[in-house]
Amino acid sequence: YDLVVIGGGTAGLVVAAGAAGLDIGLKIALVEKNLMGGDCLNFGCIPSKCIISSSRVVGEIKQAEALGIGITAPPQVNADKVMQRMRRLRADISDNDSVARFQKLGIDVFLGQAHFVGSGVIEVENQTLRYKKAVIATGARARRPSIPGLETAGYLTNETIFSLTQFPRRLAVIGGGPIGCELAQAFGRLGCEIILFHNHAHLLPREDTDAAEIIENIFIKEGIQLILNSQIERVESSKGGKVIYYTHNGQPESMVVEEILAGVGRSPNVEGLNLEAVGVEYDQSKGVKVNDYLQTTNPKIYAAGDICMGWKFTHGADAAARIVIKNTLFSPFGWGRYRLSSLVMPWVTYTDPEIAHVGLYESEIAGSGVNTIKIPLSVVDRAIVAGETEGFVKIFHKQGIDEILGATIVARDAGEMISQITTAIVGKIGLSKLAGVIHPYPTQGEGIKKAADSYRRSLLTTNTKRLLGWLAKFSIGQF
Repeated sequence: YDLVVIGGGTAGLVVAAGAAGLDIGLKIALVEKNLMGGDCLNFGCIPSKCIISSSRVVGEIKQAEALGIGITAPPQVNADKVMQRMRRLRADISDNDSVARFQKLGIDVFLGQAHFVGSGVIEVENQTLRYKKAVIATGARARRPSIPGLETAGYLTNETIFSLTQFPRRLAVIGGGPIGCELAQAFGRLGCEIILFHNHAHLLPREDTDAAEIIENIFIKEGIQLILNSQIERVESSKGGKVIYYTHNGQPESMVVEEILAGVGRSPNVEGLNLEAVGVEYDQSKGVKVNDYLQTTNPKIYAAGDICMGWKFTHGADAAARIVIKNTLFSPFGWGRYRLSSLVMPWVTYTDPEIAHVGLYESEIAGSGVNTIKIPLSVVDRAIVAGETEGFVKIFHKQGIDEILGATIVARDAGEMISQITTAIVGKIGLSKLAGVIHPYPTQGEGIKKAADSYRRSLLTTNTKRLLGWLAKFSIGQF
């Protein structure tokens, strides 16, 4: 094979399909040991957003009174139908990632555990695949919390919670990162009593602190019990449920719940690959080691996606896969290789409202000649009339230079809005040009326009005003 790709998740599928789709006679093999489509299709983006979509309907119904719509009874959530819808839509989308589709592209698909046995050789279920170049795209899995008694008592992760047909009455969520927050809010709206444990002082510690504070306040309003600065000591099973023993602000406490959901991060799938046989270095917690060209310590083997990247996003895996195609197939002697560090990566936490970010954070650039423009949604007309004023547009730019360094948006559809800022950063478009872009009125995207206008007003120095005053007098004939 010219190329053997190990892993049928987003990164592996994009590498294989992209290379095959060039139609230049490449012989390609794809290996998957579990489910085609990887985490995104089976346990991540697709099922979680289905559940979030259902939960948003409940959230809107609960806000109906404020919009003049009387609701005579609380919404009735049918857990079985919610989950049936999710599984049906997931099955519909799965055709895009199926074995049959990739075979039609001319790719040889092997199902089973792949492992390296020597230079240029991979084995899959007693079949030998010889390769010129290989790509490791085995992804990551839900991290297992090291809490005494948790394994015995049993718990859910994002890989198992979507198999439920009924929702637990009382659900403890361990972890206040993106996964924990998204699922805590969704299942809370769908009728579960949620207790969220987090070992930090506030939720979403990697996000903008103003953004995280908004989400915290909304969670509290929606009845989610937040136990911050907590440490779970152990879990035990009892007749009444699962007993969580924990310390909160240094004080020992306990709580009984029906089910536990662990959302404490991801662990790379490096086991079973026999990477030592081909000199590929890796770390059990960070994954396969790669350089900026996504090349491993073996120059004939590359990696992409969650197995090697800090950006654990589907769109990040897709973008990295495109770099791998270029660097493995079309960069002889290393000429013209693409760099991972050249990517401008946006991401979204799909709470309601969403938090979207791109570029640098305010905490990373504070005090370094950077200005921050913040437009609260409370001054954006569309947000006001929709009753969605809890949020903001925050843009960071270089002082004295019209260059956008980063942005955070908190809004109902922040994930849709952030692409405008990402495009501006990639295209080196400053706020001055964005101010000249006509935004439809009324939309929440007008918040970006207001930020750009705010930048333009900051350019009105005393000397500039004098010049404009002279031009105005000259133009209207007052000389």
